[in-house]
Amino acid sequence: MLRIAVPNKGSLSGPASAMLHEAGYQQRKESKELVLVDPVNEVEFFYLRPRDIAIYVSSGRLDIGITGRDLLLDSGADAEPIMELGFARSTFRYATKPGTAKGVGDFGGMTVATSYEGIVAKHLADKGINASVVHLDGAVETAIQLGVAQVIADVVETGTSLRNAGLEVVGEPIMTSEAVVVRATGAGDDPKVGQFLRRLQGVLVARTYVMMDYDCRAEHLERAVALTPGLESPTVSPLHNEGWVAVRAMVPTVDAQRIMDDLYELGARAILTTAIHACRL
Repeated sequence: MLRIAVPNKGSLSGPASAMLHEAGYQQRKESKELVLVDPVNEVEFFYLRPRDIAIYVSSGRLDIGITGRDLLLDSGADAEPIMELGFARSTFRYATKPGTAKGVGDFGGMTVATSYEGIVAKHLADKGINASVVHLDGAVETAIQLGVAQVIADVVETGTSLRNAGLEVVGEPIMTSEAVVVRATGAGDDPKVGQFLRRLQGVLVARTYVMMDYDCRAEHLERAVALTPGLESPTVSPLHNEGWVAVRAMVPTVDAQRIMDDLYELGARAILTTAIHACRL
């Protein structure tokens, strides 16, 4: 039975469980559940702190897990990402009071507060910066106000919380992160893991594409197909009315409305899109 670690709380938890549900796996109904067995799919899910997942996976106790790339790197665990999941994207940056520093090179002799001590210590060392790193669990914005540090390193999305704390971003991003599937470094291929990854890939594709159907005149087919090439090629079927064909193809969701406009201008009619719930490529 495949043993998988899933985040039990935080920004990773909800999207991870939603993706697993879309992939056809059972998920817990109560947040207090720590273990869930899905006998139909031969999978056992363990709901753990996101920070601990890479450590459990690297130990070999669990086969794979879902966590953030930042948490994987910060843990120092002997684990590696094997698939990006496209959610929980974030940017990790330094911030300080205006006028304190122009860049990372000015951090020498200062103290940096962060919840990601491993990442920050390595980044500063790689830059040759002699600065102290102090670990705090959350709410690092207040560290400067309370005199614990002169600089913070934290996840930055819109920057609103930093501005509210009277801080500004300094230097280039330390790293970007998103949810990833991890396994122990060097773990051999496992057919069950391969099947799991294919299911998740199917969810990602289903979220990215819609199915588009439309009718068009045969003489306009080549121009229409150029707009909707599909993945390999579109499906084309003759209609009862001579000179007309029906076309079906997958198109990127973000381009669907523009493509519908272009098809209509070309003379296509009965243009519709439908959601894709699952697929295999």
